[in-house]
Amino acid sequence: MSSPLKKLAGQTAVYGLSSILGRLLNYLLVPLYTRLFAPEIYGIVTELYAYVTFLLILLTYGMETGFFRFAQDKNIFDKVYSSILVSLSLTSTLFIALLIIFLKPIAIALDYQANSEYILWIGLIVALDAFISIPFAKLRLQNKAWKFAVLKLFNIGITIGLNLYFLVLCPKLAVTNPDSFLLSVYSPAIGVGYVFMSNLIANIITLLMLLPEIFNVKFCFEKSLLKKIIIYSLPLLIAGLAGMINETLDRVLLKHLVPDNLNPMEQLGIYGANYKLAILMTLFIQMFRYAAEPFFFNNKNESNARELYAKATKYFIICGLLIFLGVMFYIDFIKYFIDVDYHEGLKVVPILLLANLFLGIFFNFSIWYKLNDMTKYGAYLAIFGAIITIVLNLILIPIYGYVGSAWATLICYVSMTLLSFYWGQKYYKVPYNILNAVFYILFALSLYFLSIYIRPDSQNLVYVVNSGLFVVFIAVFSIKEKVWLLLK
Repeated sequence: MSSPLKKLAGQTAVYGLSSILGRLLNYLLVPLYTRLFAPEIYGIVTELYAYVTFLLILLTYGMETGFFRFAQDKNIFDKVYSSILVSLSLTSTLFIALLIIFLKPIAIALDYQANSEYILWIGLIVALDAFISIPFAKLRLQNKAWKFAVLKLFNIGITIGLNLYFLVLCPKLAVTNPDSFLLSVYSPAIGVGYVFMSNLIANIITLLMLLPEIFNVKFCFEKSLLKKIIIYSLPLLIAGLAGMINETLDRVLLKHLVPDNLNPMEQLGIYGANYKLAILMTLFIQMFRYAAEPFFFNNKNESNARELYAKATKYFIICGLLIFLGVMFYIDFIKYFIDVDYHEGLKVVPILLLANLFLGIFFNFSIWYKLNDMTKYGAYLAIFGAIITIVLNLILIPIYGYVGSAWATLICYVSMTLLSFYWGQKYYKVPYNILNAVFYILFALSLYFLSIYIRPDSQNLVYVVNSGLFVVFIAVFSIKEKVWLLLK
């Protein structure tokens, strides 16, 4: 494996440490939530965090990628960083001001008039996330992966600790020791709202910890430079918003399209909980993106850049398929991370795993428009996907419920991947080995369906057979790619 790819793998591993450890720790909250809250109450968490993803894209308006693009020139690094931070601070402040002014009508529109504070807390979470995204991007660009990882883990650790304090310890103390001073900041009436409050407090503390990083530059705002960055980044805002439609619209529409007699919020809660079982694929994509975006930009002028991108994509697909098989071969164990009341939704897990794998492949295929300053194509691709998502969800949810949403997600990402590959080969040809990728995908799916077909009656034998099939995939991959040579 070439040195740049080893560096990418190493940084992916470090980002993965924060992502995997952090998300796995955070993931422990899922069995807690599914046991503390009924599906319709957990549906509140699922729905409001779906809005968070939309708002975060809106409030960062493509500036993170814009930062990577323009901060490559060390002579203007401070100007780029300062100008973007000033811009984000102004827009985040304006967002919060407008939210406070229109809080009541927004809460009524979303049917949260009884708990409008949830909307305010969610807004504050998003505003802080948007602002600190650039200091975190600075750490990534400067290859400070470990500092990035520690701060992310600290944020997640605080969130988890506060969740346990408010949702587990305080309710117990309220019964066993109602005079405890620890209850002075606790109100049972807040209930599920403590999920959002914990996140907000963690974000405030993280912002304070990032202050040295924020002010460790010479501040020099430049309006003309910011204009150039915004022109580059705005198509990414459109792409991001459309992309969030692809990722989260299903959780917004389920509440409105599932018939009332089927309890829409309960269905939303079940779907949201099972979505979490695809967490390993989501984690892998996230940690790869943290390392890959600066890697792609830093290596764009290398003579073998396109070959590096092709190899990175190949190994991404193989690793993604290993995750798919790992989750599905051991789903009988993994499913107990959520309460049994949610198990009826397990049928969507393989669909969502594949959907997220194709989302990752799409990310790899789409680097061409970022490198060539053709970000408008990112908007076209995302809008194309959003149209597919909206149409299929409107058609499938009333018929198949959340299963229809899962299929809409998979079809959307496959379609976007194919179109991005087609355009990319026209404007920035990368020598991807498509036949090799198709082979691995079909081989992994064949092993998965074989495991279903030959499934023994004994649960222990199921694990033995599936472990054998998992080893077969690893063996074929190792022999075909000569893994022993890559490790030298």
